[in-house]
Amino acid sequence: MSPKKFIKSLGEMEKILRGQTTGFLGLSIDGVPYVLPLTYGYVKGKILFHCALTGKKLDYIKANPQVCFTVARQSGKVCPHPQGAHCPVDTDSVICFGVARIIENMQERQEVLSAFNRCLQPNAEDIPLKAISKCYAVEIKITKMTGRQQRKGTEHTYWEYNFSNRI
Repeated sequence: MSPKKFIKSLGEMEKILRGQTTGFLGLSIDGVPYVLPLTYGYVKGKILFHCALTGKKLDYIKANPQVCFTVARQSGKVCPHPQGAHCPVDTDSVICFGVARIIENMQERQEVLSAFNRCLQPNAEDIPLKAISKCYAVEIKITKMTGRQQRKGTEHTYWEYNFSNRI
């Protein structure tokens, strides 16, 4: 197998991130992994989501804010293939690496939750300040992204983008 050739491209990966609403958040404490699906929004190099005021997700983020976030989509059916042979299917995926931050400040939380809400409902109004005390907002500042596109009959395309000096 030849080495992967990465194309430095943010645009294709952003299209995939903006086109989906469910992703998988990877967390770890002391070598114990925890991966969970969640609804998210993508805005300017950041993954945004909301969560309860207490829980396992927050415990993990507080203990280790270094996270991984993955999104994938399959646009075709798996084609029949002999056992052990290449499995041709049209898929796209993006893996984001970054640092998660729980938004404590109420004004900033309102801004982040409103931006998150507009990712899901583009014409949504800002969430009222009094309504945001019931949940937290979390922002993942992405430091690196990789992506892959697979199409039947062609070689895979691999993307990579590093957000310089972001932490």
